[in-house]
Amino acid sequence: MRHRPIPGSSGSVREMSLLGDPALHAPCEPVTDFGPSLGRLVEDLFATMYAAQGVGLAANQIGVGLRVFVYDCPDDEDVRHLGHVVNPRLVSADGVVVRGPEGCLSLPGLEAGTERYDSAVVEGSTVSGAPVRISGTGFFARCLQHEMDHLEGLVYADRLTGWRKARLDRAVRRAPWGGV
Repeated sequence: MRHRPIPGSSGSVREMSLLGDPALHAPCEPVTDFGPSLGRLVEDLFATMYAAQGVGLAANQIGVGLRVFVYDCPDDEDVRHLGHVVNPRLVSADGVVVRGPEGCLSLPGLEAGTERYDSAVVEGSTVSGAPVRISGTGFFARCLQHEMDHLEGLVYADRLTGWRKARLDRAVRRAPWGGV
C-alpha cells in the first residue's frame, strides 16, 4: 500500500491576516507560475489551517494575494472533503438559502448567522495544473462559498446586515486581537 504524505506536513505555519488587514479586502490575482513555490504555498496553507483548527484557508489569509485555497471540511453527512484549488471559479451556487453560523480564522472567536446556498460547485486546477471540479452540499458548500469570497476580497462580515452586522461589529471592537 502506497501512503501519501499528510497535507501540510512539510509546510510552515504562517501568520494569519486578521480583519482590518488590507490583504483581506483586495481581490486575489490568478496564479501564473505553477512551479515549486506554488506547492510550498499549498503546504503552508494546510499547515496554517491545521494549526488554527480551521476547515478552509485562502492564500490572502496569510498575506499572499493569489487565487488559491485549501480545505479539509466535512459535509452535513460527515463525509470528509480534503484538497486544494488553484484559480478557482464558482460555477454554481444554488439550492436553498440557509442562514447558519459562520466563523473565520481571520476573525478568531467570532461567528454570525450568514446566508449561503446549500449547494456549490467550484472548478479550477491542482498545483500541477490538472483540472479539478469540486461539488459540495451543506456545510462543505458553505466552506467553498466562504473561501471563494476571500479570493474576491470579501469576508463573511461583508455579507451581514442589520442587527447581525451591528452585533458582529461590536464584537470585533472588543476582540482581544484588536479588531478594526
